[in-house]
Amino acid sequence: MENEKRLPEDLKGVHIHFVGIKGTGMAALVEILCSQGAVITGSDVSEKFYTDKILEALHLHSLPFSRDNITNDIQYVVYSSAYNPLENPDLIAAREKNIPCLLYTEALGSYSSLAYSCGICGVHGKTSTTGIAGTILARLPLPSQVLAGSIINSFGQKCTYTSPGCLSASRHYFVAETCEYQRHFMSFCPQKIVLTSVESDHQDYYPTFSDIQNAFVDYICRLPKEGALLFCADDDGAFETAQIAKKRRPDITMIPYGEKADGDYHLEFKGVFDEKNEFSIQCLGDLSILVPGKHEVRDAVAAVALVSEILKTDGKNPLDYKEEIRIGLTDFSGGKRRSEIVGECKTHSGNSVIVMDDYGHHPTAIKTTLKGYREFYKGRKIIVDFMSHTYSRTESLLAEFATSFLDADVVILHKIYASAREKTADFTITGRTLFEETKKQHGNVHYFEEILCAKDFVLQELEKNVSSEYPKGYLFVTMGAGDNWRLGRAIVDEYKK
Repeated sequence: MENEKRLPEDLKGVHIHFVGIKGTGMAALVEILCSQGAVITGSDVSEKFYTDKILEALHLHSLPFSRDNITNDIQYVVYSSAYNPLENPDLIAAREKNIPCLLYTEALGSYSSLAYSCGICGVHGKTSTTGIAGTILARLPLPSQVLAGSIINSFGQKCTYTSPGCLSASRHYFVAETCEYQRHFMSFCPQKIVLTSVESDHQDYYPTFSDIQNAFVDYICRLPKEGALLFCADDDGAFETAQIAKKRRPDITMIPYGEKADGDYHLEFKGVFDEKNEFSIQCLGDLSILVPGKHEVRDAVAAVALVSEILKTDGKNPLDYKEEIRIGLTDFSGGKRRSEIVGECKTHSGNSVIVMDDYGHHPTAIKTTLKGYREFYKGRKIIVDFMSHTYSRTESLLAEFATSFLDADVVILHKIYASAREKTADFTITGRTLFEETKKQHGNVHYFEEILCAKDFVLQELEKNVSSEYPKGYLFVTMGAGDNWRLGRAIVDEYKK
């Protein structure tokens, strides 16, 4: 990494300006750098985001984009990849003043080089795994910081966790969610990597499975000599990717976890009891988590494996901390847009309704999440409202999307939520295309072009008397990377009147 692409080791009093400060990753990095004593300013659009609360808690506010934001005392600029350095006024002014400008991923990578860093990656599960790992670390006597890609409830409505002893330690452990899109994770400097899953995604950047798999292999090969890869043995893509990396880098320590894994992190899933996932890990025995889905159990095992390996690195025996690990797992209650309970209410006819929002936007994530809800909320009828994100993903995975809703009782679909990276004129696929394909697989599918046009239909469904099959009422889920979460909020608001 070039010198101008590095942040200084001592950040106390260093003025850093963030362009696109409201982005989830950006706001999380702001939290981390503020904890190190940096002076932060930032700019973004005026639209309200949930990260505004994070910034307000740090006594920061976002400025409109302007050349005037770049004052002479600014020493570094960190910017989101959403903004073009040749077009954004803040970035143009910074370049004219010869102020070093770092992409978010470069700044994160620079910070990671100053710690014993662990990167969590995968097409699915990286946010939950990071959140669970951080929640466990909060219980342990380790100087540690954690950065997740979403607000984590157990972090206190923040994206980051910093242990009390971290800032005074000569060496601390840094755990971060690292993203595969556009190979962003290649700026990170890992000592350990967790690989949760590998499959085709981000088709606008990785047209084939080999393209995205090669990116993960290259990331794994950034590990230093005798670095460690913890990989999910239950995920075919992760397993295959680990084997390819092993051939290229036989010095890397390969540590599998999951039901198909041998060794310390072999998983035995015991089932759902009283809305609790119970399981055991060979090295630690019986454990449980309070969030739905077998995929969340695998994420929990990944987090336990990583924390255990960090403890070993620190010269500690994980068995001595079994109780802290157990409590840390039950402390975890999910994150923003990750099986997030938006509200619980009663309908006018007396039905109980849980309204939930989830970020799942890939067919595999939809299937595993809905299957988890079906097991976890056995007594509830499930209505899912899904908004597909990106034309390229919907087109490439159309057949998989169409079969991903089988665990829902009622399915609602909308227009495709477009990406700024795509030109809609380049595609013939629409939300109705997905609707027509899904109807071939599911007997109760409905289409509303606009999100809130579905509100009256949902209210009518929730007022219906449920059969004896669903004695607990309804679970209404908004799902996807679009903005259909607004429908869930509207339903909760309707019943609050």
